[in-house]
Amino acid sequence: MSDHQRDLAAPAFPDDDGLTDPLLVPALGDDLAVLEAIADARVFVPIIPLLGEVPTEGDKNADMAAVLMTGADGRTALLAFSSVQAMAAWDPQARPVPVTGRDAARATLAEAASALLLDLGSPSFTVVETVDVEHLSAGHVLVRSAAGTVWLVD
Repeated sequence: MSDHQRDLAAPAFPDDDGLTDPLLVPALGDDLAVLEAIADARVFVPIIPLLGEVPTEGDKNADMAAVLMTGADGRTALLAFSSVQAMAAWDPQARPVPVTGRDAARATLAEAASALLLDLGSPSFTVVETVDVEHLSAGHVLVRSAAGTVWLVD
C-alpha cells in the first residue's frame, strides 16, 4: 500500500506500549537533549472532554479539546507528555493522543500558543519556548558542536 492509500483507520504508532519513546529516555531532564530528540519521538497530547448541552433525552454531548495552560505572564502553552503514565499522573481522565514531537509543535502553533510543556508536574519537566517550537514544526534539526548549539535549516 502506498502512502497515498494508507488506511486512515490504521494507527500512527502500531504496537505502542505507552512508555516513554526510546529517543526521549536519555534526554529527559536535559532541555537541550529534549530539543534534539523530541521532533521524531512519540509524545502524548492530552485530550479532555468539554461537556456540551444536555438534550432532553438525557444523553450528554461532549466535545474534545487539547489542553492549553495559561501562565502567570499570560502566555499559553500546549501540554504534552512523554508517556501515558506521566499523563495519567497529571490527569487520569485525560485521553492520550500519540503524535510526534514535531506534530505537537505544529499543534502548538496552530493553537496560537507560545510554548510546549513536556511532562508538566514531573522532575523532568521541560518548557519548549516559541522559537524552538517554530524550528521543530519547520523540520529543523538542533545540532550541538564545539562552536555552540544551532538549528540547522534546510
